[in-house]
Amino acid sequence: MRKRPRPDQIAKILREVQADLQAGLNINQACRKGGIGLTTYYRWKALQENPVSGEQIKISELENENGRLKELVAELALDRRMLQEALKKKP
Repeated sequence: MRKRPRPDQIAKILREVQADLQAGLNINQACRKGGIGLTTYYRWKALQENPVSGEQIKISELENENGRLKELVAELALDRRMLQEALKKKP
């Protein structure tokens, strides 16, 4: 599993891509040279330009994860309850 880049690494990659763009490469070539996808480039660029939206995205991701975890807890609680009832019915 790949580690997420640190903010300073993201800034460095964005600067390198910008330099490549100014040197005449197109956006696809510059992103490929930087080792990132086009979507990642635009997302990182937007986050760098507007850090508040970065916080909003992080909150949204955490809310989604929280919802998934709540569903898992509910499933596990139901499984546990069913197993306890099955054990009570055994002679």
